[in-house]
Amino acid sequence: MSFLDIISCGFGAIILLFVISKQAEPMVIEGIRENLNGVIAELERTIFELRGEATVLNREKNARRVDLKQDRVALEALHKQLQAVHGEYAAAGQTLDAKRVIEGRLSIARQELSEEMRRLLGEDFRRPAADSTIGGVPVDSEYIIFIIDTSSSMTGNAWPLVIRKMTETLEIYPKVKGIQVLNDNGIYMFSTFAGQWISDTPGMRKAILDRLVDWRATSYSSPVNGITKAIRTFYAPDKKISLYVFGDDLQDSTVDSVVKKVDAINKEDAQGNRLVRIHAVGFPVNVNRALSMQGSARRFASLMRILSQRNGGTFVALSSNSP
Repeated sequence: MSFLDIISCGFGAIILLFVISKQAEPMVIEGIRENLNGVIAELERTIFELRGEATVLNREKNARRVDLKQDRVALEALHKQLQAVHGEYAAAGQTLDAKRVIEGRLSIARQELSEEMRRLLGEDFRRPAADSTIGGVPVDSEYIIFIIDTSSSMTGNAWPLVIRKMTETLEIYPKVKGIQVLNDNGIYMFSTFAGQWISDTPGMRKAILDRLVDWRATSYSSPVNGITKAIRTFYAPDKKISLYVFGDDLQDSTVDSVVKKVDAINKEDAQGNRLVRIHAVGFPVNVNRALSMQGSARRFASLMRILSQRNGGTFVALSSNSP
């Protein structure tokens, strides 16, 4: 009986355990389900984050592709520019080589021509200084200075003709390195350019002619001050300079005194060349007037003939019906 009791109790205990485990199974399953739901939610959040990061990375990748494409285009353009520069450099080198060849040929031709000229013309031949002339006026100078009588006799009777002849004189020099304008007393037309060259530009030529219309500086009707001031201020060994003296008469000076003053400053070198050329234009203001006035006009004409002849220039005397 005891054995059977033991067996029965053991069997009952087993059945009780089975019953208890069956009752606890739903709670275990529910706990597992909750844990799985949390894991699934966490995985979904991770997936969403990864998708967002992938979208950002794709955008950056696409942007970098665009930048790379632009960089390639820029690089190709730079490469083309480099090729063009190489081409220009090669062309410049060829041009330089050609220029050197031409210069060499010109040098040889110049030597041959010089030898032929010496043979035909003789060793003592010298080309006249007035070969480069227009209407007999040498125009080989690179710098020109106008010295204009601004006395009342000129401004009141000859000024339109002065402006016209000034314009014509400028026209025979299409381009020079410098211009300056003084009156016979040495007063500058433009005080801002006193003592320095005025650059030759179309605008400056127009400004000079416009200013000449009403320019009325103090004048003594004697060009000596303007001539000497121009030479002292602007002469330089490396510059070819011509003076153009515009006037109608000579007052309070003698021809000899002015010639001596000009000779003293515009000195002659061993070859007989002066520092500057001196040209002159005589205006017919005092023609057919009182004898005293005609005398001053004659003194001016005599003076400028002498100065022009002694200083490599040309004197032009205008008539009363000059165009």
